[in-house]
Amino acid sequence: MSFSPISALSPLDGRYASKLSPLRPLMSELGYMHRRVQVEVAWFIALSDAGFDEFKPLTPGARTYLLGLVKNFSEADGLAIKEIEKTTNHDVKAVEYWIKSKFEARPELQAASEFVHFACTSEDINNTSHALQIKAARDVVILPALDGIITKLRDMAHAYADVPLLSRTHGQTASPTTVGKEVANVLVRLAAAREKIAAVKLMGKMNGAVGNYNAHLSAWPDFDWEAFSKKVIESPEPLGLGLTFQPYSIQIEPHDYMAEFFDAVARANTILVDWSRDVWGYVSLGYFKQRLKAGEIGSSTMPHKVNPIDFENAEGNLGLANAVLRHLSEKLPVSRWQRDLTDSTVLRNIGVALGYAALAYNSLMVGLNKLELNEEALAADLDASWEVLAEPIQTVMRRFGVQGAYEKLKEVTRGKTVTAEALHGLIRSLDIPQAEKDRLLAMTPGSYVGKAAELARRA
Repeated sequence: MSFSPISALSPLDGRYASKLSPLRPLMSELGYMHRRVQVEVAWFIALSDAGFDEFKPLTPGARTYLLGLVKNFSEADGLAIKEIEKTTNHDVKAVEYWIKSKFEARPELQAASEFVHFACTSEDINNTSHALQIKAARDVVILPALDGIITKLRDMAHAYADVPLLSRTHGQTASPTTVGKEVANVLVRLAAAREKIAAVKLMGKMNGAVGNYNAHLSAWPDFDWEAFSKKVIESPEPLGLGLTFQPYSIQIEPHDYMAEFFDAVARANTILVDWSRDVWGYVSLGYFKQRLKAGEIGSSTMPHKVNPIDFENAEGNLGLANAVLRHLSEKLPVSRWQRDLTDSTVLRNIGVALGYAALAYNSLMVGLNKLELNEEALAADLDASWEVLAEPIQTVMRRFGVQGAYEKLKEVTRGKTVTAEALHGLIRSLDIPQAEKDRLLAMTPGSYVGKAAELARRA
């Protein structure tokens, strides 16, 4: 069977392939190879500038050529590396051999070819490559997608700041709020989670087979290899890697920063699961309508249906993302002694986790952009729920020392259909100042929203 989207095992490369095109070149195996080439080239150029008599500084032409291997890395280059791997059966060694093959007819580079992958263990290349992949995915896909949702939520919070909404606690009618304030709650949570994702320091180590610079010091015992490694890792791209130096490791970088990053993304996703379910519920109640799309069908047998599928898709894909993210964060920081190989195959699924997250963010944005507020439905529910004013009435009664205020309101409202007339009769009978009676009599479920509008606008 020839490969096509409909023969893919994963829907990320099948049904939803077109929606993940920005992530694919970053987190695919091709993206992994690309970053490996980047790390090898950065290390090689840095070695030429280290002051060793045996490896003089490269000429500007050689540097430009090497950086071009990174900048212009293509699918054909990736396939060439895979062809070499058929012989080596070692993916990092295949990258080393591919780089050396690019030195042909370039005497300056051929003479220095043994400094490609010099003193490195495979994990020096792999851990930094994974960090570069995560950095690109975070900055190019994940954060921009979350920023788009945050901007949309902010717009909704401000636009609907004054629109009253009947609250439901435990599924029962409760003190009113506003649509904008409920959106603002999500906005503030998501913005905080977004900052946690952005703040994670992405780390790398280049310290040899067990983290002690053994091979490095065997070649140049008096050279400060730790400072050199830190400079390569922390210097800006393209000559450095633009990461944070990890000074202590076994053969592999400990992956604690990865766990922190995956947990931070999962936390944002959990907030969005919560929001997706709430919006689904508001659509079900009729508080939001969904703009129709020509030709779209909601049910194969019920022509009237306009299903909230975008929020359902978002919820499902956020769940899948978090299942993988949580396995990654629990498994990756654990390795037997100086290393085992269990991390290697698991790390190749970072793109799967972030792919499901990116897919969910896309679905959520599509759904949010379809929403239209149905103020009539909101107003009707509020007008049918005068019992929610039992709270302010009994609170004012307590202010003026009316004994048994809570119990009196409970007796006339709990589990009953409450009318405006019944509440107004009770208010008029109270032994409180007339001005307070007038204020309570003027109150409606739609006006009893506290400072919800102010909070929504402030978000």
